[in-house]
Amino acid sequence: MGLIYRKRFTLGKNTSVNVSKSGVSVSERVGPVTFNSRRGVTLRLAPGLTWRMGKRR
Repeated sequence: MGLIYRKRFTLGKNTSVNVSKSGVSVSERVGPVTFNSRRGVTLRLAPGLTWRMGKRR
């Protein structure tokens, strides 16, 4: 197992900057949909259940 570093800074009600070992990204939430500058789109289906579309690691 490796060490993981993540930090999220909130810029407004629906916007945040995410900092991790692999770089910096910006995410914007619109209702149940989150648009991320690096990964694509995430859809929140229910609490604790999401569906991610776009880039994969």
